[in-house]
Amino acid sequence: MQGQCNCGAIGFEISTVPNGIFVCHCSICRRATGSNGIAVVVVDNEAFRWTHGQSLISTWKKPDADWQTWFCRQCGSPVPGHNDASRMFVPAGLIGEGAETLVVKHHIWVESRAGWDVIGDDGKQHLEAFEG
Repeated sequence: MQGQCNCGAIGFEISTVPNGIFVCHCSICRRATGSNGIAVVVVDNEAFRWTHGQSLISTWKKPDADWQTWFCRQCGSPVPGHNDASRMFVPAGLIGEGAETLVVKHHIWVESRAGWDVIGDDGKQHLEAFEG
């Protein structure tokens, strides 16, 4: 699977089929995206490779919180970042061909979702974080 930011300046490849989409509904992700949260896939570091544009990635870490975001300096699109020491998260909307086979498996931080955010799929709902 391949993906890129909105302007195409940053690109990547995933060499495995992700195990499904996680949607985070926390207030921090809502503010970062301007939507109901962010939909991501999580892949092992070994299955992820930047193809171009890595020098155009900027990051922002929320003060006093264990939360960080990565984005394209040219177009502002959220881009893949470190989920933990061994895995990357990849915004699902950046994935091109192959993404049509992915389905939402988990909704996290559902307890924090916006009042207007209606979850309408079969993904398992978790009140807070879920490690899967």
